[in-house]
Amino acid sequence: MPMNGWKQGFAAYLDRRVVMVLLLGFSSGLPLLLTFSTLSAWLKGEGISRTAIGIFALVGTPYALKFLWSPLIDRLPLPILTKLLGRRRGWGVLIQVLLIVAILALGSTDPLKHLWLTASLAVAVAFLSASQDIVIDAYRVEILDDSQQGPGAGAVQTGYRLAMLAAGAGALLIAGSFGWFAAYATMAALLSLGLAVLLLGPEPEIRVSAATMERERRAAEFLASRPQLKGATANVAAWLYGAVVCPFADLMARPAWLAVLLFVIGYKMGEAMAGAMANTLYIEMGFRLDEIAWVSKIFGFGATILGTIIGGALVARLGVMRALLVFGVLQSLGNLFYVVQAMAGHNIWALAVCVAAENLTAGMAGSALVAYISGLCNVAYTATQYALLSSLTAVGRTVFASASGKLADMLGWVDFFFLTTVVTVPALVLLPWLMRQQSRVNQHVQ
Repeated sequence: MPMNGWKQGFAAYLDRRVVMVLLLGFSSGLPLLLTFSTLSAWLKGEGISRTAIGIFALVGTPYALKFLWSPLIDRLPLPILTKLLGRRRGWGVLIQVLLIVAILALGSTDPLKHLWLTASLAVAVAFLSASQDIVIDAYRVEILDDSQQGPGAGAVQTGYRLAMLAAGAGALLIAGSFGWFAAYATMAALLSLGLAVLLLGPEPEIRVSAATMERERRAAEFLASRPQLKGATANVAAWLYGAVVCPFADLMARPAWLAVLLFVIGYKMGEAMAGAMANTLYIEMGFRLDEIAWVSKIFGFGATILGTIIGGALVARLGVMRALLVFGVLQSLGNLFYVVQAMAGHNIWALAVCVAAENLTAGMAGSALVAYISGLCNVAYTATQYALLSSLTAVGRTVFASASGKLADMLGWVDFFFLTTVVTVPALVLLPWLMRQQSRVNQHVQ
């Protein structure tokens, strides 16, 4: 790329709207670890069993199901708030206020005495966090120009990773000194950054594409030809058609759409299963919370950001599909370093190498996957389609990762992490076929 191209690319990150997206990405990423690895470390410290900790991965199920209620958030107006702030900001402010309250409540529980209460509040945090993601993803796409979508994707990922540093290393360090409630209360306070953006930022314009207008015209003709559908019934039917049927029908009209969905589910499965047990492994190897925080979270954060930057640069050079294949293989191989850690025991250098390898490759694969999912979305249905596709990436982190504790008990650490290395192979085998299908579609279009 010419030097001027590089300068223009970096200058785009200084745009006010891109900076806003960075802060919203921070809000988006903050609650995730509070119901995932940080919560796992809390539970392990309280003496909760491996199997129970693994089952706790199910509290993240709302991330995998958020497409079910995304049409409501996409189109349903809120009393007062929609009129005052607009569709996107109204929903965003409401969800973030509720999320702050839920995180405070979760941090105030005692898992050893009231495990079910902790689990219930963790589910509430995950549900509100997934709902927040729906709003932020739509807001990001709609507030940025087409030329800013690339920097916007980079900014939201950077903000997301910064939040994971705060909710990972930051929460562990605070918990080690002041207790878990102080850690969760601090994370709740940090959500005010995203809340300020939504309160002070502009409401994006509603852009109606030709495809949307055509589908809504068909809905109107359908209702007009059936006089029995009148009044409220007709309005509900028209709303459901435009908000629910059209986005999914558009997606299923794509070539090989089912294979695409299976690929999105499987691509990050191995990383999710390994990540669900990473902190448990470190603690059983004898690492202190501060050691895990500094090496696994802070050093790991730098490796992830480096991987994200490298991945983003190479996606442009390799193309999205080739980058997915290369980075997917590297991501799977990165899990082998957990095997090295399990065999090395309490060795800080082994921990550093393990964390560097896993986070670097995961960051590269994450950049490619975000670019791929963004390219699949029809701008007419961004909120619902992005919610569906991104929720599928969470299936591995929730449904499949929930069995990771039981598998670790059955197999032992070494065999378990070997399993996480190979579990992504079916998705990687499917990818070359998807590449050929896309090539045929491109040739047909030309």
